[in-house]
Amino acid sequence: MFKKKNGSTQPETLKTWARPEMQVTFRAEIMPGRTREERTFRIKTVRANGRVELHDFIGEHREGAFEPINFLREKTK
Repeated sequence: MFKKKNGSTQPETLKTWARPEMQVTFRAEIMPGRTREERTFRIKTVRANGRVELHDFIGEHREGAFEPINFLREKTK
């Protein structure tokens, strides 16, 4: 919960940028020399702190490590 200037309280809204089983692509700067397909992974879990765990890739990763998500990219093919 947080308090507004006028004194009312509202629950914090969490910015959800990812969901389990969604595909994300690491930015090219993080994995130089690899193709987009080699940098793309599926999300296993989304942690409470906003970081994600991936299938077949060790560690927790933050939103900034990935390319911006383009939901229309798959629809244009």
